[in-house]
Amino acid sequence: MADTDPRLALDFCGLPFATPLVLLSGCVGFGEEYTRVQGFSNRDAGAVCLKGTTGTQRLGNAPHRVYETPAGMLNAIGLQNPGVDRVVDDILPTLDFGETRFIANVSGSTVEEYIEVTRRFDDSPIDAIEINISCPNVKEGGVAFGNDPDMSARVVAACRKVTRKPLVTKLSPNQTDIAENARRCIEAGSDAFAVINTLMGMAIDIESRTPFIGNNQGGLSGPAIKPIALLKVHQVYQVARAHGIPIIGQGGVTTPEDAIEFLLAGATAVGVGTALFYDPLILPRINRGIVAYLDRQGLDHVGQITGGLRLNTARPTPLCGC
Repeated sequence: MADTDPRLALDFCGLPFATPLVLLSGCVGFGEEYTRVQGFSNRDAGAVCLKGTTGTQRLGNAPHRVYETPAGMLNAIGLQNPGVDRVVDDILPTLDFGETRFIANVSGSTVEEYIEVTRRFDDSPIDAIEINISCPNVKEGGVAFGNDPDMSARVVAACRKVTRKPLVTKLSPNQTDIAENARRCIEAGSDAFAVINTLMGMAIDIESRTPFIGNNQGGLSGPAIKPIALLKVHQVYQVARAHGIPIIGQGGVTTPEDAIEFLLAGATAVGVGTALFYDPLILPRINRGIVAYLDRQGLDHVGQITGGLRLNTARPTPLCGC
């Protein structure tokens, strides 16, 4: 596998990760996006999440699809992909499974589509399956599966029945109680979580008085969402740790310190996404920073960081933060 420090290696749902870093879905296409960048190596990542895949080909949303915002980025790609048959038959055979682990990202607009795509990936060399439950349920008036615990659990349970591969449920922050949603997904058969997906946002062109994003709204990622993501990871960890359920913490990671914060909050692995767009060679730097932290703290393994947060004993402030 990788030539990285062995102290970074870990087990994730029975899969060997060479490092705790995961390349996030949508940021590296189907695994080939960054191979053309000189100096980039998949060996610096424990796993790569492939682009969201649906039952049939999708062309995605009208432009503009991406817009840079202060400390972040809005995107509304619209799940453009060639469909699961093309991914399984034509793309997966080109990937080097000796370099890293590859995780499929399953998306759908109905429970039946999630089942179809999951079943197809189950009969493939893919290492694990990530369920993107932030998609709108067309049969329920467009309500996102991930914003309702009942619908989230239905999708996870349906996918669980058609695959033996590890299931990673990607939780949405756009819901009332993410911990309760996590609990329901564990009961339905989720093996792991990815926390969090993007927050919904908007940017407006004041001269034309129209949104910059062609879809009007998009998912906000980048450093702007890191404090929210850290809290959500900590909240999900309170539920997941009793069941031995690992978490991929993600949202605004750009430095080794960011990654370590997510590990302390309860993540087993750490996702890197938006930062790759301006620094595609960021992974080795983050890995080196984590190793340096292990040295400073006198720790033998990256797993010793997970859940190491020491909460203050002071009374919590009101929810308004006053």
